[in-house]
Parts: sequence; C-alpha cells; structure tokens
Amino acid sequence: MALDALLLISKYLTFISSFAVVGFLLAMSFLLINNDGALSQSALALRRKASTIGLVWFSSSALYLAATLADILGTGLTQALDYTSLRSFVTQVVLGRYLFAQMLIAFIVGFLILRITRVIPTLFLLIVSLISIAAPALESHSVSGGSHALATGSMILHIVGLSLWVGGLFALSYIKGEERKPAILRFSVMALWAAIVVVLSGLINAWARLNFRDAWDTSYARVVVLKTIITAVLLYMGYLHRKNIALREKIDWRGLGRLISVEVVLMAAITAVGIWLSLNASPDRIVDPVIPPAPTLTNVLFAYEPDLFFIGALVFAVALYIKGVVILKKRGDAWPVGRTVAFALGISALDFATSGGLGVYAQYSFEYHMVAHMTLGMIAPIGIVLGAPITLALRTLPQGRTPEERGPRGVLLTLLHSRFGAVITNPIVVLAIFDGSLFLLYFTDLFGILMASHAGHLVMNIHFILAGFLFFMIVIGVDPSPRRIHHLVRIVILFAAMAIHAFFSIALLSTSTLIDRGFYSSQNIPWLGSGLLDDQRAGGSWSWAMGEIPIILALIATFILWMRDDAKESRRIDRNEERKAALGEPDELAQYNAYLQSLNTRKEK
Repeated sequence: MALDALLLISKYLTFISSFAVVGFLLAMSFLLINNDGALSQSALALRRKASTIGLVWFSSSALYLAATLADILGTGLTQALDYTSLRSFVTQVVLGRYLFAQMLIAFIVGFLILRITRVIPTLFLLIVSLISIAAPALESHSVSGGSHALATGSMILHIVGLSLWVGGLFALSYIKGEERKPAILRFSVMALWAAIVVVLSGLINAWARLNFRDAWDTSYARVVVLKTIITAVLLYMGYLHRKNIALREKIDWRGLGRLISVEVVLMAAITAVGIWLSLNASPDRIVDPVIPPAPTLTNVLFAYEPDLFFIGALVFAVALYIKGVVILKKRGDAWPVGRTVAFALGISALDFATSGGLGVYAQYSFEYHMVAHMTLGMIAPIGIVLGAPITLALRTLPQGRTPEERGPRGVLLTLLHSRFGAVITNPIVVLAIFDGSLFLLYFTDLFGILMASHAGHLVMNIHFILAGFLFFMIVIGVDPSPRRIHHLVRIVILFAAMAIHAFFSIALLSTSTLIDRGFYSSQNIPWLGSGLLDDQRAGGSWSWAMGEIPIILALIATFILWMRDDAKESRRIDRNEERKAALGEPDELAQYNAYLQSLNTRKEK
C-alpha cells in the first residue's frame, strides 16, 4: 500500500512539475512579448521559478523511476536501489531507459533554463521537454490492448495536448499586469486546439483499449466518467474565456484571472485522476495480433491500420496549409492550385506509407518496408516541397504584436538565416543525411534495434521524411533556402545521390545474411514465400528502382528550372537595356567597350 501511494504521488509530481516547466517555457517563448528575438524582462524573471520547478521534476522523476522498479520487482524501495538492479533496469528494460532519459532531460532543462536569453533556444527546450514527457507513453499499459499504433499515438497526442493546456494555464497565473492581456489572447487560440486534441485523443484511446460492454460496472469506468465530467467543465470554462475575450475592449480581466485560478485547480484534479487511471489496470479488450493476408494489389491499397501520431501530425499540417491559403484568398492574393494539389498528394503518400497498406505490410516484410521507406523519403517529399509550405508560411504567419516583437514569421525567418540553417543545407551535409544514413541504418545493428520497438518505427519514419524534404528542398524547392545553390551544383548533387543510392541498393542485393536481427522471422509470416533473405533482396531491388526514378525526375526538373531562371535573367537584362536606352544612357555592352577603350588609351600613354 505504501509503495502504491509512493507511485501515485511521485508520478503525479512528475507530471505536474513537467507540465509547469512546459508552461513556463511556452510563456517565455510564445505568450509574452519578446524584444527582437530576445526574452523580455518578464520572461527572464520566470527563469528562476522554472528552474526551481525543473528541480522538482528531476527529483520526482528519479523517485518515480525507483518506485517503478520496486513495483516491478515486488520489493521495497531500498532493495530496488541496489546498483545492479538499477543499472539493469535503465540499460536493458525499455521503460527504464525512457524514465532514466526523462530524468536526465529534466535535470538538463532545469539547468539550461537559467542560461537562455533568446526565443529560439527556449523553443528548443520546450520541444525537448514535450518529447521527454511523452516518451514513456510508448511503454505504458495503453499499448497492450487494442490497436497498438492507435493506442500509442493517441496517448502521445493526449499527453502533449495536456502539457500545453495545463502548463499554459499554470504559467498564466504567474503573469501579472498588462502583460497578461496579450498572453491570454494568444493562449486562448492555442488552448482551443490543445483541448480538441486532448478530448479526441482521450476518446480514441479509450475506444482502442476498453471493452465497454464489461467495463461499465468497474471502478475504473466510474473514474473515467469523473474525468470526462471535469474535462467538460474545463471546456465550458474555455468557452467562457473565448466569449469574454471576444468582447475585446470590455474584457473583465480581474474576473478572467479568477477563472484562470479555478481552471488551474481543476487541471490539477484532472491530472491526478489521469495518473490514477494510468497506475491501475484497466478492463482492456484483448485483441490478438492479426497477420494481414498475403499482399495483393487490392490488399495493399485498401489495408489500413491508423497510426494516430502521424495522422494527428498530418491533419495539423493540412489544417495549417488550408488556413494559409484561406488567409491569402481573403486578402485577394493568388496561390497556385498546382502547389495545393502537390502538397495534398505528398500528404496522401505519407499517410499511405505510415497508416495505409504500405505501413501495414512494412511490419511483416522487408520488401514492403523498403517500399514504404522510398515513399516516405523520395516520393512524398517531392509533393511537399513543390507545395511550397515555407513560402506559404512566410506570407501568412502573423507578425509581432508590437513593432519590436519578432513574431512567428520573424522566428521562421531567423531559423532560415541562422548558422544552423546554413550548415544543414550544405550539399555535403545533405548528402550525408540523405544517403549516408542508409549505410548507418541498414548495415549496422541499428535497423534491428529500431524495428523492435514502436519508438524505433517513429524515429525511422520521421528521419526518412525530414531527410527527403531537406534533400529535395535544396534541389528542386521553390521555398527560400538558407543558402543559394547554383543549378550546376544541384545537378552534381543529384548525380552523386544517384550513384550512392545505386551502390547501397547493390550492396543490399548482395547480402547473404539477414540485417534485421531476427525481427521479421519472429513474425512467423505464412505468406512470405521463398524466404526472408529473398524478401530482403527484393527490398534492395525496390530501393534501386524507386530511388533512381525520383532522382531522374528531379534532374529533369532542375534543368527546367535552370532554363527558366536563365530566361528570367535575359528578360531582366533586356528590360534594363531598354530603360537605359529610353534615358539616353549607354547599355552594358557600350559601357564595357568604353572601359576597354580607356584601358587601351592608358596603355598608349
């Protein structure tokens, strides 16, 4: 009983303190008005509070790690602190690794908060904190029932949304005076989206895991109902926020402050309920893993197992893109339909390779894994790049709330012109990430390690997408880039990428041993055909075929862009000459001839 109480208290303190740290980082980087990218005095004043709570996060996460180990071993806390047991837990058990990493990140974030003075490093710490909070969800009891990808993805989105919602409200209670007004106006928009994510992800997670027919008579179900009621109350209070803020000049700021205080208390209560639920066994419905039927064109096209993490990310990207296009239309500005179609096709390809048929069969066959890889890294990024999302963002993101503030658009511009942006878009670096990482992934033990966990799948897929987007952005992208690369250099990059990718594919075709550390053999696939090694070599064939075609298309597109740029430059020169002729000024050729004549005259003297 004492251990159960310790687990509950330590996990509750871990989540509450981590949410508070996220809230402070959110307030410092996003809610408070910055001064040309530098944190304001109010934001700097929050650093010490954030660092103190970061210490609480570190201490409570360390205590929760020890209590979790004691619960697993069925011993007391003192016995669990044995060095050998503790080392084995944090090095050999996946959950232990996640909890240990979270503890280290809590310490690092708490230490670095006192030293940050600008917005972009603060945003970086915010993202790292959100990842560390959500990572243990990959090994929570939610993943044991129902659809694995659906339950895991919904839990990750639930925790991220809750972190921003709870943390933001907590931070608002520390912002005083006139600075609270613009902070609340900005937070209300973000809180609406966070609340939607929390509610939908919670419902989807419950649907994926629970056997509702047998669950209604349990205490677990009654606590779920209580959590639902509190969430509904919070949503209603959020509605009151929006209604009050809509009045603008007539806002009752004092009453709004009291409402925020009540919301913080309710948020703490709903977090406690959520922690209790996570530590108690739920009446999960038992769903045995079902191996899909033999892959045919129909089966691959229509198979679908939703990965809610990627679905949420793609829906968010589409929503932002559509909102940007709508903003332009309201202004009366045009946005090419072709770009929107290209972006939609790219998003559809990403969904097909993560949740669709390719994503389903990639779990059971290396051949389909490689097809999904090529789709994520070499086909979908072309559509995303041609959709020009960065250009759309620069044209529609809001400016700063004051002339001195660097708003979301200014932050994006800063990233594009940063030293990191210049390094990451260096052609050699791009090639190393795009093609060099293939050898690191597939010809070491890394592939087998990543395939063994859901987190590994996420990491691989995210890497494929980002590497492909970066490569095609500098080659055929229409978005502004940190460095301008001449078309001839782009062609050299493409030929180099083609050669390296062909060498990789041939090496994969020539393999005589399996590279997955037994992952696919453990699936016991009845339809795999002639064997795992042939399946692996088939993946190499797909890699060669699907890798070369997009690069050839990119070469053609590069030549076309080169000719268009030359044509634009010729028209610019012609217009310049016409302007000078109209003004009676000599054109560039006449100026050059005069320069040569002056040199000849000087030489004769």
